[in-house]
Amino acid sequence: MAGGGGAGERFTEEVAAGVLRQACGEVGLDAAGARLVRLGSNAVFALAGRPVIVRIAADPDALAEMDRAVRVARWLAEEVIPANRLLPGIARQPLVVGGRVVTFWESVQDEEEYATLPELADLLKRLHWLEEPESLGLPYFDPVAKVQVSVRQLGAGVDPEDTAFLADRTAQLAQAYARLDFVLPFGLIHGDANIGNVLRDRAGHAVLIDLDGFALAPREWDLIQTALFYDRFGWHTRAEYESFVHHYGFDIMNWPGYQVLANLRELMMTLWLGGKAAAEPKAAEEFARRVETIRTNGDRRLWRPF
Repeated sequence: MAGGGGAGERFTEEVAAGVLRQACGEVGLDAAGARLVRLGSNAVFALAGRPVIVRIAADPDALAEMDRAVRVARWLAEEVIPANRLLPGIARQPLVVGGRVVTFWESVQDEEEYATLPELADLLKRLHWLEEPESLGLPYFDPVAKVQVSVRQLGAGVDPEDTAFLADRTAQLAQAYARLDFVLPFGLIHGDANIGNVLRDRAGHAVLIDLDGFALAPREWDLIQTALFYDRFGWHTRAEYESFVHHYGFDIMNWPGYQVLANLRELMMTLWLGGKAAAEPKAAEEFARRVETIRTNGDRRLWRPF
């Protein structure tokens, strides 16, 4: 592993590109002409010379999380679940390069194409039937704890009144979450199950991507984003949502705890932007918009994907 002093830098495209070049050099890949696909919680690059995706975690402390994602990927391959596959030929993953955590994956497709909600539902149903081995060491996922940490980490780029409001809302949701009576079995979840994390591969099959969030939790958490995107944001049609429900076999919107999970999920989406507000004016603008709509129970269809 290679260390470096770059982990304290703001995670920009230029920083990520420097890590990419060094990481590819260490494993014998050519980074020339690589295309930045996405820059968020990870920098995702597609190499030009061969079908390879390189993911660089924005969080310099992501080593344990990405090590777990690597183990999950290997296990899913053994279970023949359609999901991201690690790039063969690299014996040791993840790497730490320049203080950043890097993983190498087979590219799923040449042109970005998402699968359908029924395909997402089918994959989740298969996933939720699996019994994970203890060797994966999956953590328990608590959305309230995650939100509480995010509120505490809000910095100078956020209005103190907004921080106070979000802290109060988190406290209220924590009480409501503690009273929930979950009906689906507790167990393995993807953790970020939405249409953006299921791609169509070159053979036309649906494939789950982004394996970082695998955890143990109520299975309802893997259904909440699809319902939220339909119900509050209008990103899915009624017919699309109904097809998802039909294929999975459970409608979370008919469960009494739906609104609590939906409120937690949208708060999590908002706080992620709050963490970027100080460095990114567009993130700050969208964060302020989301906080105001939550405060006033305004129209979430005004939210912009970020």
